[in-house]
Amino acid sequence: MRVVIAVFDGVGMLDVTGPAEVFHAATKLLGSRKRGYEVLLAGPRPGPVRGGNGLQIVADIGFADVGTADTVIVPGGLEITHGQLKPIVRPDMVDWISAGAPQWNRVASVCAGAHMLAAAGLLDGCRATTHWFSTDQLAADHPEIDVDPDSIFVRSGKVWTSAGVTSGMDLALALVAEDHSEQLARKVAQWLVMYLRRPGGQSQFSVPLSTAEPRSRKIRDLQHWLTENLSADLSVPALARRANLSERHFARLFTEQTHVTPAAFVEASRTEAARRLLEQTDEPVDVVAARCGFGSAETLYRTFRRRLGTTPSAYRHRFRF
Repeated sequence: MRVVIAVFDGVGMLDVTGPAEVFHAATKLLGSRKRGYEVLLAGPRPGPVRGGNGLQIVADIGFADVGTADTVIVPGGLEITHGQLKPIVRPDMVDWISAGAPQWNRVASVCAGAHMLAAAGLLDGCRATTHWFSTDQLAADHPEIDVDPDSIFVRSGKVWTSAGVTSGMDLALALVAEDHSEQLARKVAQWLVMYLRRPGGQSQFSVPLSTAEPRSRKIRDLQHWLTENLSADLSVPALARRANLSERHFARLFTEQTHVTPAAFVEASRTEAARRLLEQTDEPVDVVAARCGFGSAETLYRTFRRRLGTTPSAYRHRFRF
């Protein structure tokens, strides 16, 4: 299966090499008797291209020579424009993507490469994601796109978009799973010593990373303890006692420094833990609910419906590793 990865001066090197390693590992694990992947690098012209980190790679072919392909991947890159860091959007690549996309079975972007797919019109009316750094810009520049600022990767028909940098490997694993099997994708993840294959709907950040960094050591220590003790009493009075603060002062301080209320942080932390257990274990839903501090399967069900738009069982069916 022919995979073409675009390269250009300033490209994010891991956006290129990460997916390439996934397809290479899949081909090795499939063996010579099964259909693997041929990965080619395409640039403005054949020859050396200098990545954003200063290293060089070599384009096998020019954009004009790509023709048909099973999958074309457009990585991202950043440049300083008028003193600000901006996604690279090359007019020649936008024209190439727009003209070539009808000949490609799948088109995918990694990181800020979504901005070039958007400029080429491939994301009009679609849900898409990109690196958290540039989701606001993507939404502002292209209001016709439903920008998802949180997901690891998003599929809209034959067009796939992924979040920043290493999420390109998660995207490539999902493509391997679609082409072959979930079993092969898991084997590739093990081969590459990846912790696990993250589902597309998983957040780009864990809950602590998605909130502001507290200045107060008391709040930081409490956050750490809280995420390790989700089945404990995590009400505001209980947390305030643990922090040795009055309830009113604790609630104000926590919200001021993290930009979320204690209750919202607790619910988000419990939901994240429940998602991990549903993805990685076969424990019954009521056991998951108890371990994560929800108290009952019904409370977990209501929380998943409200926060994720699905049920715990449906989530497990979709994202179970």
